[in-house]
Amino acid sequence: MSLEIPPEWKKFRYRGKSLDELLNMPMDEFIKLLPSRQRRSLKKGFSDKQRRLLEKIRKYVREGKYSKTIKTHVRDMIILPEMVGLKFAVYNGKEFVEFQVVPEMIGHYLGEFSITTKKVEHGEPGLKATRSSLFLAMKG
Repeated sequence: MSLEIPPEWKKFRYRGKSLDELLNMPMDEFIKLLPSRQRRSLKKGFSDKQRRLLEKIRKYVREGKYSKTIKTHVRDMIILPEMVGLKFAVYNGKEFVEFQVVPEMIGHYLGEFSITTKKVEHGEPGLKATRSSLFLAMKG
């Protein structure tokens, strides 16, 4: 079972290359298309954790398991064209945040789509929150 490419993905271009061209492109040529930070990172090679994740990704693609979610802690993995269509659950320090990779994500890091901080919502101060609240009458 291969990935069914939606029509809007066929229109996608990354630095002038279509998704099909990116998928058939050798890694060396693809690296040249990336921004400098990602290019330098990939030129150094993959870490052991990234390599294991990439092997798992390639296994899932070979077997056609596009609906199955890949759980990972590897936030610094750069999204490659072969990852398009797969579902990932990336750990943000508390939980796994699930998302599906679309072509627009190519060249970004997995961690960019699993936000680690929450928006702070300030409420009313609680009892004994400040020194002046010590002198307030207790509600009761």
